Amino acid sequence: MSDNNLISTLKANKLMRSKKEVLAFDNALTELAKNTADVDLEELHLILDDKCQHEEVMWGLVHFLESFDAREQLQALLNVVQELVVSAPEWTEIIHYRIFNDKPTRFLYQDILRPADLNTQQLVTKILEDIARKHELINV
Repeated sequence: MSDNNLISTLKANKLMRSKKEVLAFDNALTELAKNTADVDLEELHLILDDKCQHEEVMWGLVHFLESFDAREQLQALLNVVQELVVSAPEWTEIIHYRIFNDKPTRFLYQDILRPADLNTQQLVTKILEDIARKHELINV
C-alpha cells in the first residue's frame, strides 16, 4: 500500500470508534513505519485528534513522529501548529510538554521557532504558558 493510502487509512480511522477502526489505524501505522522515506510529517501531525476514543493507540502516532529526525519533526509541527491547536489542543499540549521536558529538543525547538512568523511564536508561547500554569496548579 502506498504512503498516501496509508495516510488516508489513518485519517479515516483516527477516531477509533470501533475495534475495526483501531486495527485499521494500528496496521496502517505499522506499515508506514516500515518505509519512512517519503512520509509527510505535517500531514501526520494533523491526524492527531482529541476525539479519538483509544488514546493509547494514538500514542503510537506520537512515538512514530518522535522517531524522525528532531529538526524535521519540529519544523513540521511548527508548520501546522495553528491548525493542530484547533483540531487537537490536548495532543498539541502533550507534544509541547514532551518537547519542554527534553533539554536538547527544547533548545532545538527554540532555534527553529526564532525565524517563525509572529503568530506562530505567540501561539507556541501561549501553549507553553498554559502548560506551566497547569503544572503550578497541580503542585499547589
